[in-house]
Parts: sequence; C-alpha cells; structure tokens
Amino acid sequence: MEVLVPFDPSEPKQRLSAVLSDMERRQFAAAMLTDVIAAIEAAGHTPVVLTPTTDAVTADCMVVCDDRPLSAAVTAQVQGRLRSEATAVAVLMADCALATASAVAGLIDTSGSVVLVPGRGGGTNALVIEDAGFRTDFHGASIIDHRREAESLGVTAVEHDSMRLSADIDEPADLPEVLLHTDGMAAAQLRSWGFSLEVTDGRVAVSR
Repeated sequence: MEVLVPFDPSEPKQRLSAVLSDMERRQFAAAMLTDVIAAIEAAGHTPVVLTPTTDAVTADCMVVCDDRPLSAAVTAQVQGRLRSEATAVAVLMADCALATASAVAGLIDTSGSVVLVPGRGGGTNALVIEDAGFRTDFHGASIIDHRREAESLGVTAVEHDSMRLSADIDEPADLPEVLLHTDGMAAAQLRSWGFSLEVTDGRVAVSR
C-alpha cells in the first residue's frame, strides 16, 4: 500500500524554537521524516512524501510535489489514487518519530473503510482510507471532523489505538519520547546536540 507522508520543509517545527535553532529544526524534521519512511518500508509498504516544495527534501523514495494547502493536497492525492487502481491509501504524518514497522503494520491491517489514529490534542496523526469520497481536514480538532466526514459518507470511522502513532513530536515536552522509545535518526540527532534524559520529581524531561 502507498503511504502518503505530508512534509513541509520550509518552516518546520516552530514550536521547538525554544530549544532548537532554525537549522536544527530543519535537520530534526528531516531526521523524523527519515525514521517514518524507514518504518513504512520495513513494514513492506511504499512511502510517498507529499510536499509543497522539493527544496531540501532528500528522501530516498517517491516524492510528489503539491503546493495546495495540506488538507486539499492530501485529499487530492488520496482520491486520485483511489479512483485509479488503489483499493486503499494510508496517510502518516512526518513527525510521528516513534513509528515502527509493527506500528505501521498494525495500522494498515486494521479493517475499515476509514481508519483513524487520533493525535494528542484533537489532531489526526494517521489514516487509512478506502472511500474515494472521503475528504481530509487537518485544521483544528481534526479527529472530530474526520469522524463526521466518515459519518456523512455512511461509514463508521474505526479508530486504531497506537501509542507510537498517536505521539507526534511538536513541542519541547515531546522530546523525551524520542529518546525513551526510539533509536533512529531523530534520537541520534538529539544526542549529537547534547540532549539527554533527566528525571526530576518523577517526571522525565530532556537537558542539553
């Protein structure tokens, strides 16, 4: 199955600006993308990076350039594939740095016309779509919008519960998850910059 991986290299991970410089944020976003691609490939599926610009995208896989806003671009790419030969298309966000082959396989093996992985705070981190009429909307509380979209098409949205896929790395408080649960490029990048785990009052943080 093709797995679309939306990725915008222009101003990535701005909420990490308190702990990473502009260059570091670009490098870290690229490292997370590399880890997500590796997980998809290890699961036996085909990653397709969906980006508004190919500048600074060096992924060693298929890259599709679509400069429309995220929701419109993903919808167009999914619908186009479903209306040609594909029976299902998956979408996985490029900042799901905890993704593994088994996590990706678990998502894709879940049965349903629309399969959703909720992100923290009301987002949607991953989908598997079989219905060519489905339209994505990644703004606001997107998990609610995606449930409603499935309902409007007369299908039930099946939610796949995955700690690894529900954790997107957006803020400084998310960085411990990378060092705790992965050993990929993103974790190596953080360690090369001097980040390490720090336990204080029973809470795990990172220090540099």
